[in-house]
Amino acid sequence: MKILSRTLQELRYAFKVFSPYRHLRKVTVFGSARTPPDHPAYQQAVVFSRAMAQEGWLVITGAASGIMEAGHVGAGRDRSMGLNILLPFEQAANAVIAGDPKLVHMKYFFTRKLMFVKETSAMCCLPGGFGTLDEGIEVLTLLQTGKRDMVPVVFLDEPGGDFWTGFQEFVERRLLARGMISPEDLSLYRITDRAEVAVREILNFYRVYHSMRYVRRQLVIRLSRMPSEDAPSQLANRFGDLLAEGQFEIRGPLDEERDEPELAALPRLVFSFRRNNFGRLRQLIDWLNATEPGLSQPIGLSPNATGEIRSSPSL
Repeated sequence: MKILSRTLQELRYAFKVFSPYRHLRKVTVFGSARTPPDHPAYQQAVVFSRAMAQEGWLVITGAASGIMEAGHVGAGRDRSMGLNILLPFEQAANAVIAGDPKLVHMKYFFTRKLMFVKETSAMCCLPGGFGTLDEGIEVLTLLQTGKRDMVPVVFLDEPGGDFWTGFQEFVERRLLARGMISPEDLSLYRITDRAEVAVREILNFYRVYHSMRYVRRQLVIRLSRMPSEDAPSQLANRFGDLLAEGQFEIRGPLDEERDEPELAALPRLVFSFRRNNFGRLRQLIDWLNATEPGLSQPIGLSPNATGEIRSSPSL
């Protein structure tokens, strides 16, 4: 009962803090608390977070030192949010976010990790220790099993670094080669040592794709632009293996989506998803974002210059 009570208190408090910012895109930045300010990975985190803040995004970190501090240094106090874990060592809030109302202190790792994943639109992992690996692998697990709606995940190294390429080698030689994951699972993330590539990967993910929702057996993908009339047939040719039954359909909102009236103007891609290969679903989203077959002018909701999700003036 003590654990349950404290868990509910923490989540209720965290939800209250994050609630006013739900209309803004956020990126969660993971990385070591032990990285000094003069380290290339620290500087890389500053560059990445500054670029994301300039695009109107908020930056969430664990609020401590090292890479977490670098994320807040780059974003600035106004664009920073923090989820600090109470530990007996190395986890005091950094000077950028200390005392800010957007900072939450949490006792349990599992409630903190829930907030990291639930409240974000993208993840960026820089080099780190057990905690960083734990958080990064959990995100991939949730995406692979469909327990988290699709979001972009980037593993960002320092310039010329080999931290994440070593991880990739392990994944390919120990997991993929032994049949423990599918080849399509490699599409769930991207590895780079360039901050501008990491930023572009995240922003491009929301170029056409907006959000997703399940309605009974149907997967509803909201789009910020209207596809061409032949888009369903193109999708059937390329991604027909994702269909449990029926066809791909472009349509407006379903009746069950009436609880989200702010998204009513967005066109939908609706289909009965087999739910056995989420790496392929990510490939479908990437194809929509990259090819834009016959897309018209942007309609509906899209992130504006402040990163806010609201109705387009063109409506």
